[in-house]
Amino acid sequence: MSTKVVFVSANTEATEIKNQPLYASRTAAGFGVPGDDTIEDSLNLHDYLVKNPTATFFVRVTGDSMEGAKIFDDDVLVVDRSLTPKHGRIVVAAVSGELLVKRLHESKQGMFLISENEGYEPIPLTNDTECYIWGVVCGTARKLG
Repeated sequence: MSTKVVFVSANTEATEIKNQPLYASRTAAGFGVPGDDTIEDSLNLHDYLVKNPTATFFVRVTGDSMEGAKIFDDDVLVVDRSLTPKHGRIVVAAVSGELLVKRLHESKQGMFLISENEGYEPIPLTNDTECYIWGVVCGTARKLG
């Protein structure tokens, strides 16, 4: 299954944004570290993930072609239209009317949209390809469990 995107919301107006405590202690992903309950600051996930609200939208991912970039089925992508699509960046693109999330690749052979799963071929962007870059992916959100 190729990875596609489905709009979650293009509305950047949040009805209610809440700050949550951000603890100073870091959580180890390897050996444990001593913890404490010192609060470093508050964290607002919208402010943390969205740098340019007027140019940012969210889309939900469908498929497995970007798993190598840690983008999984049902993830929500944070996409910023104000960022410049450059070689190596992950973008949301409309190719022949189909929304896709891929890595933009430029080389001497041309420009391609590349999956992060070896089961998918690169998509060459030629003069005959209808392709619009909608924005650059700048974050992901995922529920666990």
